[in-house]
Amino acid sequence: MSTRIKAAQLQDYVGQETGVSDWFQVTQERIDEFADATLDHQFIHIDPERATPIFGSTIAHGFLSLSLLPHLSQQSSLGVENTVMGINYGLDKLRFLSPVPAGAEVRLRSKLMEVTERGEGQYLLKVENTMEIKGVEKPALVAHSLSLIHVSEGA
Repeated sequence: MSTRIKAAQLQDYVGQETGVSDWFQVTQERIDEFADATLDHQFIHIDPERATPIFGSTIAHGFLSLSLLPHLSQQSSLGVENTVMGINYGLDKLRFLSPVPAGAEVRLRSKLMEVTERGEGQYLLKVENTMEIKGVEKPALVAHSLSLIHVSEGA
């Protein structure tokens, strides 16, 4: 569960880790479904026979790992009271550092990097997201995500 704060407190959290999600298993079934949804059927994702000599197993698509950020960040990011909506505003930086093997567990570690007030009740948040793989030293990815949140008055 994320920490809940008032919008006026956002600046107090800049530079701080805001949380760590629970572990989440990336199954071969999820990888196959992502391959079907994106039409990316490269053998390293869906063919264990061909992928195993290279990676030890099939691996998740980098963009599948990235697509888990919204789910995992619900547990690792700050929750701002009276938020009416949040909008994915994009990424400033994204690096895929380690492959995620099928069956591996990942979790997200979040750090608030920057807060910019964009108008009455609007805040642009820049968050460093580090996706860890259980038992692997180097993270799966590091992404600097941007979110625009709208907070109702009185927050």
